[in-house]
Amino acid sequence: MPRAAHALVRRYYTYAGIYTLAASLVWGINTLFLLDAGLSISEAFIANAAFSVGTVLFEIPTGVVADTVGRRASFLLSIAVLAASTLAYVGLAEIGGGVVAFSAASVLLGLGYTFYSGAMEAWLVDGLHGLGYDGGMDRIFANGQIIGGVAMLVGTVGGGLLGQIDLSIPFIVRSVLLAALFALAFYGMHDIGFDARAVTLRSLPTEANAVARAGVQFGWNKRPLRWIMIAGAIQNGFFFWAWYAWQPYFLELLERDAVWVAGVVAALLSVAMIGGNTAVRLVTRAGGRRTTVLIWTGVTFSLASIAVGFAGSFPLALAALLVGAVAMGLQMPLRQAFIHGMVPSAQRATVVSFDSMMGGIGSVGGQAGLGVFAERRSYSAGYVLGGAITLVAVPIVWMVRRMRAPADEFEDPAASSSATCAGVNAPTETAPHARETV
Repeated sequence: MPRAAHALVRRYYTYAGIYTLAASLVWGINTLFLLDAGLSISEAFIANAAFSVGTVLFEIPTGVVADTVGRRASFLLSIAVLAASTLAYVGLAEIGGGVVAFSAASVLLGLGYTFYSGAMEAWLVDGLHGLGYDGGMDRIFANGQIIGGVAMLVGTVGGGLLGQIDLSIPFIVRSVLLAALFALAFYGMHDIGFDARAVTLRSLPTEANAVARAGVQFGWNKRPLRWIMIAGAIQNGFFFWAWYAWQPYFLELLERDAVWVAGVVAALLSVAMIGGNTAVRLVTRAGGRRTTVLIWTGVTFSLASIAVGFAGSFPLALAALLVGAVAMGLQMPLRQAFIHGMVPSAQRATVVSFDSMMGGIGSVGGQAGLGVFAERRSYSAGYVLGGAITLVAVPIVWMVRRMRAPADEFEDPAASSSATCAGVNAPTETAPHARETV
């Protein structure tokens, strides 16, 4: 890998790591914060679902920014909007804002995320190609997930400890970190391998229509990508509800109001996902096909989620949740690499945003539906039902496997290995890329 490409990878790890650190400060206590602010169980999940509504509404318009003005501009807008809407959460809790107000703030959080979604990955991939690297991306994305997992480990534990003092403190600290990241990226981030072009407010609808058509043409109209997106939407419908639900559910199992426990559990989840990310090295070295791994991780995640609901005790439920986290940690980088391997550079951010929009649609239905179901029945019943629903994604991925898409095959292990030699010890998301979850 060229020296300049090594530097770009390290910069990607740094920005994504700080972004995830800031975001994860509230991941372990978000639902507890909403309940403490006076929302009911179903209202808390409606507010969380509003975040996904925001991602669905704004994925295409913000994709215009990433694919015209530039990936850097989109990332900076993401940071600014997230910082402002995070502070809005704190203000609403102080004045006793209801579910409508919190839902509006969550929609803005979704707007902030959509500026990030697709743009950061596209900035990395385009930059590497522009600097002469054409190897595999699986391990680079896996290393990014590992670094994001470490950031999440620090953020969730810190957020839990700060939340034990006051549940609003993690939100304030998050905004401060985002402000620092904005300054860092403003001076250090530049678009490489991408030609920006001007867009005006008058031309925005036309550009948005073009982006939507590109998402359909280069994403939805490709059968392997279409079905991978549908499978992902099904999994997202449960995954994001499950992420928010374990916080109050586990405190119920403990029969204790210990907020710090939520931070520790979130940290353990990040460690489990790091374990799954690390396993990507073994999988890519062994060769084979990405969909094979996606099938097995999908089955494992579904069964582990069902086990969380049937566990009946905190230790068993935690163990099952961690198994599911390992499976998702292994699945995410391979799924990212599959999508990027199917899309040309000019439409890369668009298609990734389109995929995120599909996931958001699933998340809206899952969080709202399972939230009401859990309030009427129980959190444990929600895990059983949601885990069973995600099994539907398994035969869909099997169908994709039978299509034998070129992106399904792992790249030459030697090429992939050289891609990441600079990243393992890089400075400290996500999100998953860790996906932003309020």
